[in-house]
Amino acid sequence: MSGSRIKTMVIAALAVINVFFIAFIIRDTAADARSERRAVENACSVLRNNGVYIDPDDVKSGGSIRAMRVARADEAEAVIARAFLGTADMTDLGVICLYENAGLGTAEFSSGGVFTIMLNEGAVTNSGGTLRTVNRLLRAMKLETKEAAVSGAPGYETVTAVNSYKGASIFNCVVEFTFRGSSLESVRGRYMAGIETAEDGTEISSVGTALLCFLAAVRRDEVECARIFGIEAGYQHNIAGSFGEGVISPAWLITADSGQYILDDATGEIRQLAIEN
Repeated sequence: MSGSRIKTMVIAALAVINVFFIAFIIRDTAADARSERRAVENACSVLRNNGVYIDPDDVKSGGSIRAMRVARADEAEAVIARAFLGTADMTDLGVICLYENAGLGTAEFSSGGVFTIMLNEGAVTNSGGTLRTVNRLLRAMKLETKEAAVSGAPGYETVTAVNSYKGASIFNCVVEFTFRGSSLESVRGRYMAGIETAEDGTEISSVGTALLCFLAAVRRDEVECARIFGIEAGYQHNIAGSFGEGVISPAWLITADSGQYILDDATGEIRQLAIEN
């Protein structure tokens, strides 16, 4: 038998094996999805039987979310400053780093990724539309965020964008853009950079566990709730040091008729959402 024929037969055999592997993966994935769906429906049923209504279709599963470390990054701060100020003078004041462009404004960065940008009138305008302007700026800042939302009346608009990591929201970290007239007046928020797996790398628990934990808080009268409109897996940000170090850890955002709550996946602690900016 020729070498080329043997090679063809080997390739064909590998192709068949790959097909079998793909079939097994699809079967196992479908089985896992059905099992997860049943667990969600059972948890929702328990909540409804205890006076808290939730539709299983309003539940977003956890996926691969684990604790991560974040750190202050000079490079990230420089990119953010340039997005608004172009060429600017930088002054290192220790904990605070200041960028200045006399014609455009200032950008100040401090520990924990906190920054404040103050702009001169007309430095940045929303002539192309407020939301389009903000999305362009977010791309220039190289920040990963969820879809931005506009609030307020024309001339007094505020746009908020929630920080995210690999598509998952960091619920308590936002970037806020404030417009006065057609000009962008200020930008405040946090950036997330230097992200790497934390030592324990704790992965998020099941959504069913989170729902039952929330129900327990309702039954203890720690939370008032008759209806849950949605539950979403993501992160919460916690500062771990004084020089910008921190952790984003697995958490659940629960949107209820009485407000929005963050459930700490590691401790089970539940508190109303407080935005960091």
